[in-house]
Amino acid sequence: MPGTILENLSGRKLSILVAILLICQITCFLIGGFIAPSPAGSQSILSTVCLDEEPNKFHEQDRWLTKECKSIDLANEQAAVGLNASNFVFVAKMPLYGMDFSRWQQNLVGVLQIDMLYKSGQSINSVIELTLDSKLAFRSKWDSENKWTYLSSSQEKRTVECMLLEDKEPKDKYPYSCSTVPLFELGSLHHDYYLLNMRLPVDDKGMNVDLGFIHDIYLNIIHMNGGFTKVWLSLKTVFFPVLIAIMVWFWRRVHMLARTPALLEYLLLIVGVTLAFLNVPLEFLTLHFNMPYMLLLGDIRQGVFYAALLSFWIIFAGEHMLIKETPHKNSLRVYWMHLSGILVGCLSLLIFDLCERGVQLYNPFYSIWVTPIGTNLALSFIILAGISAGIYFIFLCYMIWKAFKNISIKKSVLPSMSTVRRLHYEGIIYRFNFLMLATVVCAAVTIISFILSQIAEGQNKWDENMELEVSSALFTGVYGMWNIYIFAMLVLYAPSHKQWPTDTICGDNGEEVEFSRLPTDPCPNEISSLTSFASKVSMD
Repeated sequence: MPGTILENLSGRKLSILVAILLICQITCFLIGGFIAPSPAGSQSILSTVCLDEEPNKFHEQDRWLTKECKSIDLANEQAAVGLNASNFVFVAKMPLYGMDFSRWQQNLVGVLQIDMLYKSGQSINSVIELTLDSKLAFRSKWDSENKWTYLSSSQEKRTVECMLLEDKEPKDKYPYSCSTVPLFELGSLHHDYYLLNMRLPVDDKGMNVDLGFIHDIYLNIIHMNGGFTKVWLSLKTVFFPVLIAIMVWFWRRVHMLARTPALLEYLLLIVGVTLAFLNVPLEFLTLHFNMPYMLLLGDIRQGVFYAALLSFWIIFAGEHMLIKETPHKNSLRVYWMHLSGILVGCLSLLIFDLCERGVQLYNPFYSIWVTPIGTNLALSFIILAGISAGIYFIFLCYMIWKAFKNISIKKSVLPSMSTVRRLHYEGIIYRFNFLMLATVVCAAVTIISFILSQIAEGQNKWDENMELEVSSALFTGVYGMWNIYIFAMLVLYAPSHKQWPTDTICGDNGEEVEFSRLPTDPCPNEISSLTSFASKVSMD
């Protein structure tokens, strides 16, 4: 009965394979570090304050104010005599400098920075509730300057925190320090130019009455860098066909055997399928079609892969713990509790994602972070996800440590075996230990990158003072690591067709030959002779 390629491959060939995989991994990091630009770019746009002489027509979809409007200087109080806040429309055209957006930039996030000034005798609350009346339009580079097409509009509430940095009575027009305000998020950057019209209306019910003197409003826009997208999709285009070919080869070798596929073989195929789903370069379609759901679809693909990978690691460690046989050996029933925890965690993140990005498909101004309850709920999800990831890693390390401990106990019987059998199992155990250590490293890097990505994604919404940028090298390196790890697992755990004699370990010229599963090994349905080591260790 042949074992896996991990068991049968000679040390020389295995060293060459590991060296090739390490070179590929280093290359992925170098591509991100020296070729790919920063993942995200940003611009800070100073809005133009326009006079709207007919504020009751603000919501008309074919009426737009541009930078060529009649502008007002808010610092000139005489210019605002006889007007109220509904007459002031803040206009921002995106992007700056006469440039146009590229579809390679994928998505767009808008964040407001409101500059408020202190006026003598005036005091404002530290937490202010804003009501923002906003609408977005777009046009292509081939349209006329004033031809704007309606995209979306909404009246949303936001909360801004402002404080004076001086404890004593400040001077007139001393600036407040105010938090940023998330405004909109577009899941697709399909058009060349975008236009924002926004106002802070007032009414007799107290809307926006707690605001101080507004000096300026900046719109900070954040988008993916087109150069990084090209590098990212290039990696996907390379990895996707290679992974498909390896999976077909792996499953073909499994079906060549007389036994039914083992649990780990099924799981390896499932993880490979989810990674292939993640690898499909669907983003190329956004270069031709408007697909605002790509951010949500990308999160779903990522979540499905996380669920499969985390489940595989738990079962992979459990199947190699070499514990006594159970009635459900080689079955998912043994791991129902572990898999339930992973499933609940992934479903929670999916629900959280649907609550925000799902709604943003038809209202890009919506945000779950707009109220204290929503912010606390969102922060709780992120913190809980980080804690859960840490607990998972600790538990995985415990399972792997237990597997190492059980192997050490079983190694005590090796000296009593024949030379052939002792060398056979020593080689397999050494290779298994190395693979387990690689699994721990891969799991650690995956969990760290997950936590950093969650923090980096949410920092503009809950802590504008935090400066954390996930580098391109981390993105490409971790993505390459996932592919290379799954490549290695599919290749090394594929059934081997080698059938070497069992009475020698070296050839006539002293050259090392491949290991093979011994004909006396029990459990012919096991994927590896290591997993059958516990059931009959003293056989000679």
